[in-house]
Amino acid sequence: MTDLEAQLRAVVRGDVGFDVTSRALTTMDASNYRRVPLGVVAPRDADDVAAALAVCRERGVPVVARGGGTSIAGQATGTGVVLDFTRHMNRLLSLDPGTRTAVVQPGLVLDRLQEAAAPHGLRFGPDPSTHSRCTLGGMIGNNSCGSHSVAWGTTADSVRELEVIGGRGQRLRLGQGWAGAPEGLRALAEGELARLRTGFPELPRRISGYALDALLPENGADVARSFCGSEGTLGILTEAVVRLVEAPRARALAVLGYGDESAAAEAAAGLLPYGPLTVEGMAADLVPSAHTLPRGGAWLFVETGGDSEAEAHARAEAIVRAADVVDSIVVTDPGRQRALWRIREDASGTATRMPDGSEAWPGWEDCAVPPHRLGAYLRDFRALLAAHGLRGTPYGHFGDGCIHVRIDFDLLTQAGVGRFRRFSEELAEVVVAHGGSLSGEHGDGQARAELLPRMYGAQMVALFERAKGVWDPDDLLNPGMLVRPAPLDANLRFSVLPREPVDVAFGYPADGGDFSAAVRRCVGVAKCRTTSATGPAVMCPSFRVTGEEEHSTRGRARLLHEMLAGELVTDGWRSTEVRDALDLCLACKGCRSDCPVEVDMATYKAEFLHHHYEGRRRPAAHHSMGRLPRWLRAVARTRTAPLANALAAVRPLAWAAKRVGGIAPEREIPRLATRTFSRWWERRDKAAVGDAELVILWPDTFTEHLSPSVGRAAVRVLEAAGLRVALPPTVRLRKAPGGAGVAVAMDPKSLLRGRERVCCGLTYVSTGQLDRARAVLRRTLDLMEPVLETAAPVVVLEPSCAAALRSDLPELLHDDPRARRLADRVLTFAEALERLAPDWTPPRVDRPAVGQTHCHQHAVLGDSADRRLREAAGLAGELSGGCCGLAGNFGFEKGHFEVSAACAEEQLLPAVREAGEGAVVLADGFSCRTQLEQLAGVRGRHLAEVLAEGLCGDAMGDL
Repeated sequence: MTDLEAQLRAVVRGDVGFDVTSRALTTMDASNYRRVPLGVVAPRDADDVAAALAVCRERGVPVVARGGGTSIAGQATGTGVVLDFTRHMNRLLSLDPGTRTAVVQPGLVLDRLQEAAAPHGLRFGPDPSTHSRCTLGGMIGNNSCGSHSVAWGTTADSVRELEVIGGRGQRLRLGQGWAGAPEGLRALAEGELARLRTGFPELPRRISGYALDALLPENGADVARSFCGSEGTLGILTEAVVRLVEAPRARALAVLGYGDESAAAEAAAGLLPYGPLTVEGMAADLVPSAHTLPRGGAWLFVETGGDSEAEAHARAEAIVRAADVVDSIVVTDPGRQRALWRIREDASGTATRMPDGSEAWPGWEDCAVPPHRLGAYLRDFRALLAAHGLRGTPYGHFGDGCIHVRIDFDLLTQAGVGRFRRFSEELAEVVVAHGGSLSGEHGDGQARAELLPRMYGAQMVALFERAKGVWDPDDLLNPGMLVRPAPLDANLRFSVLPREPVDVAFGYPADGGDFSAAVRRCVGVAKCRTTSATGPAVMCPSFRVTGEEEHSTRGRARLLHEMLAGELVTDGWRSTEVRDALDLCLACKGCRSDCPVEVDMATYKAEFLHHHYEGRRRPAAHHSMGRLPRWLRAVARTRTAPLANALAAVRPLAWAAKRVGGIAPEREIPRLATRTFSRWWERRDKAAVGDAELVILWPDTFTEHLSPSVGRAAVRVLEAAGLRVALPPTVRLRKAPGGAGVAVAMDPKSLLRGRERVCCGLTYVSTGQLDRARAVLRRTLDLMEPVLETAAPVVVLEPSCAAALRSDLPELLHDDPRARRLADRVLTFAEALERLAPDWTPPRVDRPAVGQTHCHQHAVLGDSADRRLREAAGLAGELSGGCCGLAGNFGFEKGHFEVSAACAEEQLLPAVREAGEGAVVLADGFSCRTQLEQLAGVRGRHLAEVLAEGLCGDAMGDL
C-alpha cells in the first residue's frame, strides 16, 4: 500500500481502490485518450470529497471527477486520483413539482431523474443519447445538450444552484450573484467587461472554453451557469438544484427524407419557426438496412408535442407540408417512435465503423456553427475530408448546427497521427470561419483545448487561465484540460497496443483476424451500463445485478485492452484481474446485438479462458459441464439414466457430486431422459411423406438427453407442415436413376447406434476449451458431409446450439469452407416453417403467452419468424427481454447462483408470476426452462411443444 492510498483510506469513508482492476477500469472514457490513474476513490458524501481533496492537495496529486465515463474529449481521464461518483453519490435527494426543481447528487443517472419526474408531468430538458448511463454531474461538467436542445436548451439553462468544493477546499454554493463565488472572481469579471461582451460567438451550442460571459451584470452574474462546462477544472460538484420542464402530454415524430445530408442540413434551420422539440439529422450510412425509413439519402427527425395526440400530429403534419422532402412519415405510436429514436441514439457507436467495416474515431465529434450556416459548413467539411483522404459520416443536432462525426483516422501509425493533427488544425480554422464553436456539446477536453486560441484568440485564452487560477490556484483539478492543455495527439489510447496480431483461436472475420482490433471495438459509449433492460434488450445482465463497472461489457473490454497493453495488467493471458472480471460474464451474447459496435464479449471470454488455462489445471466445472455431451453420451450408451436419476435424488450423493463437479450447491441436478430422442426416432413409425422437402433435424445435446419431448414435438409439427424429417447422419447418398446426380434416402440405422455424434461444440466453447471444440466441430463436419452435398436445411431446436453453429463454427474453423456451408444451412424451428412451408397454417392455440426470448436467439438468430408464428397460432403477448440468468453452465457453476437468480428476477420471473392462469410459458432454451422450473416451479415449453399439443390435443403421448 502506498502512502497516498493509506492516507486516503484513513480519512475517506467511501471506497478507495488502488488495485490493478480499479485503475484499469478508469484509464479511458469514450475518447481517443488514455491515462493511467494512481487510484480511484468513490466518496460517500461531500465530506469524503473534501477529505480526498485535502490529501491530494498536500501531496500535489491531481484529481479528476468522473461520472458515467462517456466523455468524448478525454476529460474523464487523469494520472492522479479519479473520483467516481456513480457508486455512492448517485441519489435524487428531492423533487418539488410545485417549483419544478430537483436536488441531485453528481452521480445520479439522467434516466433515474426522468423516471422520478415523469409522474408529475415533468422532465429534465437536456437528454444526450447516453441518457441511460450519463450522470447529472457529467452533464453539468460538459454542459451537455441532447436532441431536445432546440426546445429546452443546454444543461446550463437547467441549472439553478450548485454546491462545489474548490481546489483549496473552499465549500461554495453557486447561483446568480456573487454571494457564493470564490474570492477574486468578481474582480476578474468586472475588470474585463468589454472582452466578455465581445469575445464570445452567439451560438445555441457554444460550449468551448469557460462561459465567463455568464458573469456579466446583464446576465445576472450567474456564477452557477459560468461553472457549467468547466469539465471538472474549477471545482468538484457535490450537489445541484436543477430546473425541470413540463413534458408534452403527447408527441409525434416526423421523419423527413432528403436527397443527401446537405439538403437536410439546409432545410433544418427553416423548420425552427414551427417550434419543434427536436431537429436531428443523419445520413443513410448510419442507418441499418433492416430499418424502414422514408425514401432518401438523409433524414431529419423532427419531434413535435401537444396536449393531445391529434395536436402533436397536426403540428408534425404542418412541418411536413412546409418541408421540401423526398418522402416522409409521421409516427404517433410510442413504440414505433422509440424504435426510430434508437437508430439515432445508436449512431455514436454505429459511426465507429465505416460501411466497409474499417474503424472510425472521435476527435471532431461535435463542432457547432450557426444553424443557417450548417449546409455551407458541411460542404467545406466534406471537402477537407477529401483533401486529407479521410471519410466520416456526419449526424447530430442539425437544428442547433451541431454535428457529430467519427472519422477513419489512422491513429496506429506515426504518419496517421500526423495527418490527424494537420486535419484538426485545418478544421478548427474552417469552424471559426463559419462563426462556430470547436465544441458544441461534449466539451473541449484534450481533443480540442489546444486549438482554443484559434477560436478565442490568445488574450481570451489567457483570461481563461486567470479564471482557472482563481478557482484552483494549485492546478490540482483535472490539469491539462481547457487551459495549458496537453497536445491533442498525445496520450492516444491506441499507442500502447501491440503492433502485430495476437495469436488467437477465433477468426474475428469482422476485425481482419486481429484480436486487438476486436477489443478496440469498445469505444466507451457504455450502453452496457444501463441499470434496467428496456424492450427486448439483453446486455448486460451481470452489470444490472452488481452495478460494478468490471461486470459491464465496457469494463471487461477495458481490462482486455490493458492486458494487451501490458502496462497495468502485466501477466497477459494469465491475468487474474481479467479472469475475475470475465467470471460473471454470462456469455449471453447480448452485447453482440445490443452494443452499437457489436462487441462480442462471449467470444472474447472463450478466447481468454482458452489461453488462461492452456497447460494448466482447469476448474472442475469445465470438466463436469464443459464436457457434458461426452458424459451424457456415456450414460445413453450404458442406459444408466434411471440409475443416475436415482443417485441424484439422494441428497448426500447429490451434494458430493456437485462439490466434485464445481456445481452450485443451491442447484438441482436435472433429470436425464430415460429414452433419448434418437432412440425414440429409431423405433417410431416413419410417416409416409413421399417426395416432400427434406429437412435435417439437429439432435442437440439438450434435446437428445434432457428434453426429448421437444424433439418429438418438432417432428410432429414439421411433418404436419408437409416436410420430410431426417436426423444426421441418418442420410446417405445414392446414385439417382440413370446415374445422373444424387438422391437422398433415409438410413434408419446409420451411425446413431455408434459412438459418433454431431455436436455444435457449445459447452466446450463456453468454457474456453477451444482445441476440443475445434476437434468436435471438425468431426461434426465430417459426419455432415452427406448433408452438405444436398440442399437440405438444418433445423436446430435449441437456440444456443443454433447460434453456435451459425457464429462460433465459422469463426473457429475459419480455415474450413465446410463450416460456412453448414452455418448457412442452419434454421430455427420457426424459420424452417416460414421458409419451407409458407402455406401451412399452424393450429390455433388462442392463449396468452409469457416467457423470454433466448439470449442467443435475440443476439445471433433473431426472433422475427418466431413472432409471426406465435401470432399465427394465436399466442398473444410479448415475451420479456433481459436474460434468464442460467445461461448454460454459468448459473450452475459454484459462486454464481445469486447473480443467476437476480438476473431471472429482473424480468422473467415477475412476468411469469403476473401471468394469468391460462397463459402458456414459452422458453425455447433448455437453460431458460430449467431456471423457470428450479426458481419458480413453472414448466416452460418450447414453441414446438405448444404447437404439437394444438395438433394432437392436450396430451402428446409418445409422438
